[in-house]
This record gives sequence, C-alpha cells and structure tokens, in this order.
Amino acid sequence: MIFVDTHCHLNDEQFSDDLNEVIERAKKNGVRRIINFGAKFSDSKLAVELANENEELFAGVGIHPEEIDEFKIENAEEKLIELAQNKKVVAIGEIGLDYHWEKDIERQEIQKKIFVRQLDIACQLNLPVCIHERDAHGDALKILKAETKNIRGVLHCFSGSLEMAKEIWKMNFLIGIDGPLTFKNSAKLPEIVKAAPLEMILIETDAPYLAPTPYRGKRNEPAFVVEVAKKIAEIRGESLEKIAEITTRNAENLYSIR
Repeated sequence: MIFVDTHCHLNDEQFSDDLNEVIERAKKNGVRRIINFGAKFSDSKLAVELANENEELFAGVGIHPEEIDEFKIENAEEKLIELAQNKKVVAIGEIGLDYHWEKDIERQEIQKKIFVRQLDIACQLNLPVCIHERDAHGDALKILKAETKNIRGVLHCFSGSLEMAKEIWKMNFLIGIDGPLTFKNSAKLPEIVKAAPLEMILIETDAPYLAPTPYRGKRNEPAFVVEVAKKIAEIRGESLEKIAEITTRNAENLYSIR
C-alpha cells in the first residue's frame, strides 16, 4: 500500500534534529510522498529547499491568515510567484481565513483581501490551493464561490459541517482529513467522512500538530497518516487497501504528483 501525507510542516523547528529519520519512518510505513506547506515567506522558502533536497517531498507556498503582515513587505506578490515557480512546488498554500484567534473586524477584512490575492496567484500559475479555514465558514464559502471558477483545491483539516462539505464538493474541492477523526470527541467528522464521495477526500497529518490516536499528545509526523486512513476505512466499512489506493490517486490528481 502507498499513502500520501498531503499536508504537513516538516519545515517546523521540531524536525530540525531528525528530519531524515522522520522521512525514513514515513517510507517504511508506506508513505511515499509528502507535501510540506509554508505559512510565511521564510518557511515557504525552506519548504521549497527541503523538497529540492528530498525526492519524497513536495512543497506548497503561501501566507497563512495568521501571518498577513508578511504581505507588507515590498513586492510580496512577486516574491510568492517566484517561489511558486520552482518545479517541486505543487500548490499555493497554506492560505485562507482564521477568525478563531483574530476577532478584529478590520484585520479579518485584510485576511479576506490577502486570501483573494493568493487565489488570483494560483489561478495565474494554474496551481491548486490548500486552504486553512477556522471559524470563518460563511466568508470562506462566499470567497471560494466567487473566486475559484478555474482552480481546484482542498479545505485542509476540514472543520465545517456536512452541509458545508456538500457545498465544497459541488465546487469540485476536496476536504482534508486529519488526526482529529481518531479522537473520541471527533463529533460531526465521522458523519462527514461516511457521507463523502471517496474521490473528494485527502488524508493529512498537519505534522507536527494534531497527532492521531494512539500517538495523541506526541509530536505528529507523516508516518502517522496511516492511522487516519485506518479510521476512514473503519468508519466506511472499506478495506485499508481501498482507502490507500483512492486517497493516493486523489492526491496525485489534485497536485499532479506521480
């Protein structure tokens, strides 16, 4: 079986001492490709460098909604476009909206503007997008419906309702499923996974965050994405082999990786 961890942050300092070992553990667990995302210019640049140094790694570059001040630097869009043109870059991301921590209305408006600007860059470069959305369901849906006619993408670590998921699927966007699916308090997520068309699901770790059961509380890493796949198989009554095959194909089709 082959798995793809479609979202992690191996550029995080938590991996600075043992990145090679982390990648080897992933490979031994069947995780043959890993997409590593940036949240600001410095770690987007590092994600590209790591992808160029490691065959298994690919990169996404973008400015996270919690890092919107990054767009104050001179020629911010040009710098992002330049990074995105590297051959190992497969997406614009992690971009989006986050109102969980940001309650200031003016700052939320800036988030929306920068989100749209990065969606435009993805459209220009014909790249998919990886979207972070937290406590901003209405605004995120409104922007996606207006701005993504010609691009595809995924709502990473999906936290919305089944009704929202159905709207996302109508737009030909996927949802990313992470460690919280394995938690006892996973609430509505199992229902969404059970109802989802399998071709609209990706598996992710968001490493080093959100480690799945039985690793909860520890540093997450790409090898653990298999636990997410196992839980999806359990909920849907499918074989692990089928979940691995289809989610891998979904990743290949969205991100043009082989």
